Parts: sequence; structure tokens; C-alpha cells
Amino acid sequence: MQKTMMILGAGPLQLPAIKKAKELGYRLILVDYDEQAVGFPMADIKLVVSTLDQEEVYRQALIYQPDVVLTSTSDGPVRTAAYVNEKLGKQPDLAYEDAVCATMKNQMRDRLREKGIPIPAYFAVKNFEEFKEAVDKLDGFCMVKPSDSAGSRGVILLRGEEDLFQVYEYSRSCSRNGILMVEEFMEGPEVSVEAITVKGQTTILTITDKWITPPPYFVELAHSEPSRLEEGVQEKIREITLQAVKAIGIVNAPSHTEIKVTSEGPKIVEVAARLGGDFITSRLVPLSTGVDMVENSLLLAIGEQVDLTPKKQQGAAICFLGSENIQEEIQKGKVLHSMEADPQIYQIEGIEEVVLYKKPGETIKETQSSHDRLGHVIATGKDAQEAMERAKRAISMIQIKII
Repeated sequence: MQKTMMILGAGPLQLPAIKKAKELGYRLILVDYDEQAVGFPMADIKLVVSTLDQEEVYRQALIYQPDVVLTSTSDGPVRTAAYVNEKLGKQPDLAYEDAVCATMKNQMRDRLREKGIPIPAYFAVKNFEEFKEAVDKLDGFCMVKPSDSAGSRGVILLRGEEDLFQVYEYSRSCSRNGILMVEEFMEGPEVSVEAITVKGQTTILTITDKWITPPPYFVELAHSEPSRLEEGVQEKIREITLQAVKAIGIVNAPSHTEIKVTSEGPKIVEVAARLGGDFITSRLVPLSTGVDMVENSLLLAIGEQVDLTPKKQQGAAICFLGSENIQEEIQKGKVLHSMEADPQIYQIEGIEEVVLYKKPGETIKETQSSHDRLGHVIATGKDAQEAMERAKRAISMIQIKII
């Protein structure tokens, strides 16, 4: 009998999971608040509903009776999926209480601290007075971020000279629940750990190196794998990842754990009970290891056998195009006139994909969140360094003109 999946989210980040589910022959119920969501044409049943509206999604699930409710790379719907699966009486891959912990940074920090897992010093604040007190305790040099946002939205480094209220309002404007995190600034390389947990046993597939925009904003501009950090450091990263995944309560699900390697050792930035975004799990992991994380996460959710055995070992990288690539021209205007890739890009060995996001007439601004990026290039190589070099070379061959 054909099984039915209800996938929360039908936008671009969910497309790999939607396409894979169709390839695997599942009947699809797609849920998204955007009536024009790009994944909807592949739906067997299309529901224009917010993925954060737990009660309405549950009501629709009662009508259509999916075998499982899931999401792919979005944080907020992780809570909705857990809530609906519990209400339907299905065995949850993540209990609702743990789903909240995995998607609300204040509760995540509390849980990890209770379990003795390395994290930065932090304060969760609910108003401007608490915000000022927390900033003062961290000597005015600290990270500020919404407790319930993603994609680097509202994340900023406070260095002491900024207008505190302006920073508070900027970060708070990206928060739904109004809670902000004021945290110790962690200096050092950043990585993410891509893993899948089956019946409580976690398999780490790879460690991904990350490159971030300079402060005050922290937007991811490139990723490569496998990690080039020394093996001793990687082993410590694996250790605290396994501890963190267990602490969050992940039983049968993928995870994407972000870590900073500080002078005091690796510390957890956050643990996501979902696939990693930015094409890390949909493209880089399969290219570097041969393991299809998207397919395996779907099979796991529906209760079928998964295969996490690496099939190959090579380098894979993605580079994003941002306003910093046109820094000299950005001052002349902020409207895109044209953007095109030199056809010679495709002559570079290992180039897998070149995608441009913006169209003529669209506004270009400083890269403050992942939504401000202009495009990306994915490349492979014999190792991560070669893959990254190829991707960077291709990025340099994209021509951008500003009005």
C-alpha cells in the first residue's frame, strides 16, 4: 500500500526532500503558507497553511491521515511535526518537548548546560533592561541573536561602541517570541557535523568546515568537506556532538550540529534536529561520501531501512556570492542591472552547479542574512581544498553590474 508523507514546507530548501519523496513513490501532502511555493506542483494534496500553525496542521492531518509528518531543513516546522505526530498517536522521532528544546536557543542552552556539554556563557533576555544587564556582564563584547530564528537573521556582534537600543531592536525584529540570546563571543574555526540517529545510535557522516562573513554579521559564505582540521580536534568535535544529540533527545532523525573550535576546545553553537541547509546535506554530503542523507532521512521517518555506509571519499565545496564580491561597485547603486556566469566556468573540472538568485531590477544590499546572498557554485575535487579552489575560481568568473 502506498504510504503518505505530509511534508511541512514547499519552498526551495524543501525541494530536495520533495523530489526524493516523489522518486521513492510516496503520496505527498505539501504544506506551505505561500500559495506559489515552488514545491506545490509536485503535491498530491496542496495545503496553503502556515507550517507554524500547529493546530491547523493537526486538523488537516486528521482529515488526510498521513503515515508521517515531517520537515526537511526548517527549524520552526520541527516543532509542528513533533506536535502533530504526538497528537496522532504516532511514535515520535523527537518528543514535542525535545523539539522545542532543539528549536529554541534559550531552552537548548539550558538543556546542554544541565548535561555538562561545553557551551558559551549566555543570558536569555525578555526586555531591554535585561538586555543591558546581560551586555554589561559580558563587558559589552558579545553575540546577540533571536532565540527562535535561523539563517543568521538578527545575529550581530556587539563590540561596545554600538547604540544598544538599536542593536536590541534589530535582533528583536527577527524574533517571534521576543526572547534574545546574549552570549559570549566564541573565536575560532566553525564547523557543522552532519549525522543521522537510528534508534538512539548516532552515525556521524562528515564534518563540514564553514567560512563566515566578517563581523558584525555572521552569514555563511562557503562550506567544504571533509574537514581539514587536525584529527585530534575532529575527534573532540565528534565526542561533544554525540553528547549533544543525546542530550537533545533525538531518537530517529538527522541532525546538524554547529560548533566553534575555541582556545578552550570545541563548544556547541546549536543543535538542529533536521538536515543541514545551504545544500550541505542535499549536495555536499552525497558528493563527498556517496551517502544520500535526504533519502535516508525520509526512509527513516517512514520506518524503512537506511544505508549510511560511505560509498566514496572526495572533496566537495559550495561558495556563495554576496555583496562583498562587488564591494567597489556597491557604492554606486544597489539595484542589479545584470548578473551572468562566464561560459568558461563550465570548463573548470569538478564544477557541479552554478545558480544565480537575483534578477535585474532587484535590490542588492549588504550581506546580513542568508537571504541577501546572490548565488552559489558547487564543486568537487580530490580533497576539500581542491574543491574549494575550483568553487572560488568559478565565483570570480560571475559578472555583476549595478545600476
